[in-house]
Amino acid sequence: MKTAIIDYGAGNLFSVKNALDHLGAPCTVTKDAAELEKADRIILPGVGAFPDAMKALGETGLIDTIKEQTKKKPMLGICLGMQMLFDKSFEFGETDGLGLIPGTVELMTPPDLLIPQIGWNRLIYNGKCPLLEGLGDEPYVYFVHSYAAHCVPKNVAAYTDYGSNVPACVFSGNVYGCQFHPEKSGEKGLQILRNFLAL
Repeated sequence: MKTAIIDYGAGNLFSVKNALDHLGAPCTVTKDAAELEKADRIILPGVGAFPDAMKALGETGLIDTIKEQTKKKPMLGICLGMQMLFDKSFEFGETDGLGLIPGTVELMTPPDLLIPQIGWNRLIYNGKCPLLEGLGDEPYVYFVHSYAAHCVPKNVAAYTDYGSNVPACVFSGNVYGCQFHPEKSGEKGLQILRNFLAL
């Protein structure tokens, strides 16, 4: 069972690989469509600005492959990688995303709170999701982001409270996303990755 980590130059790519290596999970970092097709699951990492990331991902030629493969196998987007799963973002203008989960990505505007949100915050469960099994009550995970998803509640597995309910874990079909960094979230984050690897 191999996991393909999509290589389009994302800054957290190798921290994700290191976490999977720590778990003893076979994985490959790749921009080869054939590797995505052979893999049992896919991870889309991401940090930085949405337009730059979508441009870099587009230059790999993998977008159509990603959309096709997610019909057959699980995919996990992490941080900016989660935001890229949605229809579009309004960071530095309007940019189309992958359109795998309905919704948009917009700047957070919490009153009296700093942007970006940086640090540990609590997950508030919104529904049953295999990614969040075995985490216990009120797990804390690590966030770094200025933009947040806007989507219907049925696609939100968990929120976090940052002036309002901010989608922290989303899912639709085979597609999952974490706004936080599981690879930087200690044992709770490793459990989330274990859960993904078990899908």
